Order: sequence, then C-alpha cells, then structure tokens
Amino acid sequence: MSERFPQKETYALTSQLRRAAMSVPANIAEGFKKRGVRDKLRYFNIAQGSLEESRYYFILARDLGYAVIGDEMDRLEEVSRLLEAYSSTIVNSEF
Repeated sequence: MSERFPQKETYALTSQLRRAAMSVPANIAEGFKKRGVRDKLRYFNIAQGSLEESRYYFILARDLGYAVIGDEMDRLEEVSRLLEAYSSTIVNSEF
C-alpha cells in the first residue's frame, strides 16, 4: 500500500508506517521465545503499541488521500484480537 504514497512521503509517512508494521511480528517473535511471563508480555505489549501506531498511519494515509483503507484495517483488528487473546492466555496460565 505504501508504495503508492507520494514520493515526498518516502522518509516520512512511508518510512514510519513500514517500521511500525514490521515491528509487530518482530516483537511477537521475540516475545514468543522469552521464557518468563513478564518478558513475554512486555514484547507482546510493544507489538500491540506498534499495531496502534500502524492504525494511526492507516487513518492518516486515508485522510491525506493516499490510500483507501479496508482490508488492511480488518487484518490489523484481527491481529490485535489474536494478540490480546494470546496475552490473556499467558496471564491466566500457570506458565
């Protein structure tokens, strides 16, 4: 989606959106390998923060007329729900 943004956004919105989006799975992966519950939850919380940052950039791109947001927001919501459920399971388990 960000490939269609104006060139003037290369080092601004395009870069920020891509960094936030890449941070989500990277933090999930890192948290997955952590042994302690607190460490796991910290990385999953960082991933959730990056999801919210991505949500903002999607809305901004839409408002600036750079993109039509639809499926991207649906996928973001799904990942957010899954990550929240996974975090809750870890909190409530005898991990």
